Amino acid sequence: MAEQKKRTRQPNGASSIYLGKDGKWHGRVTVGVRDDGKPDRRHVERKTRAEVTKTVRQMERDRDAKKLRNPGQSWTVQSWLEHWVENIAKPYVSENTYDGYEVDVRVHIVPGLGAHKLGKVEPEHLECFYRKMQQSGSSAGTAHHVHRTIRVALGEAVRRGHVATNVAEIAKAPRLEEEDIEPFTIEEVQSLLVEAAKLRNSSRWVVALALGLRQGEALGLHWEDVDLDAGYARIRKNRLRPKYAHGCGAKPCGRKPGYCPHREQIRREHKSTKSRAGRRTIGLPDPLIKLLRQHQEEQERERAVAGDDWEGKGYVFASPLGGPLNPNTDFHVWKRLLRDAGVRDGRLHDARHTAATVLLLLGVPDVVVDSIMGWEPGGAARMRARYMHITGPMLRKVAQQVGDALWEPPPAAPEAN
Repeated sequence: MAEQKKRTRQPNGASSIYLGKDGKWHGRVTVGVRDDGKPDRRHVERKTRAEVTKTVRQMERDRDAKKLRNPGQSWTVQSWLEHWVENIAKPYVSENTYDGYEVDVRVHIVPGLGAHKLGKVEPEHLECFYRKMQQSGSSAGTAHHVHRTIRVALGEAVRRGHVATNVAEIAKAPRLEEEDIEPFTIEEVQSLLVEAAKLRNSSRWVVALALGLRQGEALGLHWEDVDLDAGYARIRKNRLRPKYAHGCGAKPCGRKPGYCPHREQIRREHKSTKSRAGRRTIGLPDPLIKLLRQHQEEQERERAVAGDDWEGKGYVFASPLGGPLNPNTDFHVWKRLLRDAGVRDGRLHDARHTAATVLLLLGVPDVVVDSIMGWEPGGAARMRARYMHITGPMLRKVAQQVGDALWEPPPAAPEAN
């Protein structure tokens, strides 16, 4: 027994196992170096030598596989997510992406999971959290978006050694039903174009239905990127949703920042299209070129009326004073256009689905479709399957071809001489 109690000195950095004065077996494993330069030596204790030996060997394997948490701050879900979104994500992602992360963290993750120790979160905790979100009224899409945010944040925590495993990659993501989207028919598109002709910025809606531009791409379009003589437009900028701060100073107005009488814009108006596929050149149909020339003339008349108040920022689709259009206002104009044209309700993004389906109807080669729609090569096939819909006329044409092949009587055999 005396021999068991004797603690053999191990070489520097080697693990040690010994029986302590408290009657328990102890193990110490060097797993790295702390921020102050001293060895990071972890301690475990068990009732028997076999138990502590097993634990020490597992810790050594985890150390060698870089699966042990780094020393330092003991993060909670709240402290890590708030640090991650403000100090790690914000400087490197787009404004819209940051907004999505920030809302997920503040509104959902912190109230639901914030008190958990970061290293103690299990996949089951996440799955239970997603169920509670949906039981409280959140959509499956919202829960799915929160899951993606947690997965990205925990992935960064794993890379920095704060946790050993990204449990969000193990947890089952909220089930997201594939939305059944029906593109507008040619007749509905024609009705929309007739009604759009009555509106200011009427060619805005022709661009949406004929070219399939995303909302940000259409509202970010500048005249310098449009060559009406050559018949093309270069897609290079995206309009961003405005974000405001109070400008009321010492006397708060009591309203939300966006409704403050002295509000201040704190976000840039547009950003460059980030993906290579998104930066593209699109040919303009002749009727659209004619409409854009008319639109340009109308904008010049508005410039003359506005005089010194004209902002002159070069937007193709601008406010009466030449400033950028608000995406929220643009969305409401679309909804009113649908009602006035007597066309069923639909998302603004459904216009993009419609444009892609028209390209399918016309038999445009896939590589050209991908270029027009701005799809990345790696995911283009998946995007075509999602956006380009098999329409009724196409199905009827195929059905007729099948009928002709199966039920048409075979040609009569030539008579023998």
